[in-house]
Amino acid sequence: MAKPNKKGPTKTVDVFCAGCKTQLFKYRKGGKGALVKCFKERISKDYTQQPCICPNCQGVFARDTLVRGAPAYKIIGGKVTMK
Repeated sequence: MAKPNKKGPTKTVDVFCAGCKTQLFKYRKGGKGALVKCFKERISKDYTQQPCICPNCQGVFARDTLVRGAPAYKIIGGKVTMK
């Protein structure tokens, strides 16, 4: 399987916690579908202190995993929103 592109897309989206609306990170997203996974190398600005945990409400919004050999966060459905 091919690894995802290192540079990635240039369009960034802001990812927020669905419960408390705290900004979690800025992410370089490709395509126009829902946010299912976030490759760590595409996160341009991270606002979380602990990985996969919201800094405000302490809710778990993702799981740490490997996708196609690259480290990524697998988003739990309905836990995050993006603009």
